[in-house]
Amino acid sequence: MLLFADRAAAVRPGFRLEAGNRAGVALLCRRLDGIPLALELAAGRLRALSVEQLAARLDDRFRVLTGGARTAPPRHRTLRTAIGWSHELCTMQERLLWARLSVFAAGFDLDAVEYVCAGRGLEPDDVLGLVDSLVDKSVLERLDGDGAVRFRMLDTLREYGAHWLRAGGDGPRLRRRHRDWYLGVATWGEVEWFGPRQAETADRTRLAHPNLRAALEFSLAEPGEEQLALVLAGTLWYFWVGTGHLGEGRHWLDRALALAPEPTDARAKALWVTGYLATLQGDLDRARPALEECRRQAQDTGDDRALAYAVHRQGCAALIGDDPARAAELFEEALWHYDTLGELNSNVLMARFELALARLFQGDEEGGRAGIERLRETCEEHGEQWAYGYCLYAMAFARRQAGDLRTARTLARESMRLNHLFRDLLGIVLAMDLLALLATEGADADLREARVLQGAAHRLWRAVGTPFFGSRSFNGPHLECERRARAGLGGEEHAAAFRLGSRLGLDAAVRRALDPPAADGPGERETPPRSEDRGGVPLAGQRE
Repeated sequence: MLLFADRAAAVRPGFRLEAGNRAGVALLCRRLDGIPLALELAAGRLRALSVEQLAARLDDRFRVLTGGARTAPPRHRTLRTAIGWSHELCTMQERLLWARLSVFAAGFDLDAVEYVCAGRGLEPDDVLGLVDSLVDKSVLERLDGDGAVRFRMLDTLREYGAHWLRAGGDGPRLRRRHRDWYLGVATWGEVEWFGPRQAETADRTRLAHPNLRAALEFSLAEPGEEQLALVLAGTLWYFWVGTGHLGEGRHWLDRALALAPEPTDARAKALWVTGYLATLQGDLDRARPALEECRRQAQDTGDDRALAYAVHRQGCAALIGDDPARAAELFEEALWHYDTLGELNSNVLMARFELALARLFQGDEEGGRAGIERLRETCEEHGEQWAYGYCLYAMAFARRQAGDLRTARTLARESMRLNHLFRDLLGIVLAMDLLALLATEGADADLREARVLQGAAHRLWRAVGTPFFGSRSFNGPHLECERRARAGLGGEEHAAAFRLGSRLGLDAAVRRALDPPAADGPGERETPPRSEDRGGVPLAGQRE
């Protein structure tokens, strides 16, 4: 940013970084990958454009960033020419791989490169050596981390490669192969989501997230690929739900459903996933029609698996619609279907959790505890952690009802810890609200801390959807906690504690809930919202 500001001041005397332009300059520097030549050329355009106008035109940066100092070498007067100078130093095969690698968004690994880019002039056995050469020439950057080595290409170099890919007419084929690879990543992730490798699956899918977005965009934009858009968006249910991306999941599913109205198996799955996501966001006006359409289609086509999932998610809608008796009936029906099909996965375990919760809401503590115990045993048998986090929440809820506050707090904190491992915002906020209520009870009650946790939970609910799903059953404990805190605290202290909590970022809020401070430290201050607080980067039209 300082380099850009220095070059900008040379062409526009008086230019300096300030509050009004800092965000735009930061965006420019990020999109230009901090490349000094690109920043110098961009600064030269400030003679005719504002920072904001320049940033908006960077989709075609090679057209925009021309010119430069008259004393500069000819090869440095345009960004395209400067990069072209490096391009000419590459062999023909290196250039071909450079162009093909432009289909990747953000990071990728060698396996993906070998599948997507090999063939038609690139032998699979040569890919590793070519990747190594492009790293040596700084066309690719090596990313070291846990597990396999990954690579990335600067956006500017990627766009240059994309130009050559288009010129060669091979773009659609490469983007289709790219989509197919990441459909495989999603499919394998769905399989491995149920089992001891669940946390690794979440991390692997999170790393693939930018490329999954690119694969979805291709499938939605390319005629004839709409069914695979449904398949990919539906297969990623575990990522949308389990790692805090409810709004983004709905964004992709809504687009795919609008483009592919035919009653296919892929549409049936996309419908129940959409209904599930909408339910978790408290949007029953969208959830109920989607689930009913899925159920009708499943009955008409004899798709017993889709029928089981539709009935299950209709039970979820009934539960947050404050009809726990009807919800329990639907969960029992869905579990009968699952057992008949031999289906056992995280969705089935969540049906057991939700059935236990419905029974607890009805006052059937014995039935609720029995269901929770069966769920706990199955989670432990299969090494399932995500559903186990919700099982712990239900166990904490039941222990509180039984008056065992110490155990309830321990269980609620463990539930939060597991959900935080997956970045599951819904699981985190449910546990946090329960911990807030528990903080108002017992000999060691701390009403101020309860209100701080309520403030933190309020911020998280805004990222999830409608607070407490708009449900009286889920909202009741929150209202009881607020009533107790208001009665025991002064008006200003009550409000200040809530404000403090609402300023905590996700990680800080979780740390505080897991290890409440004895007293507020001097370092507590407002933290700006980050992408993880919103469950990922919001997209246009996305409901968060």
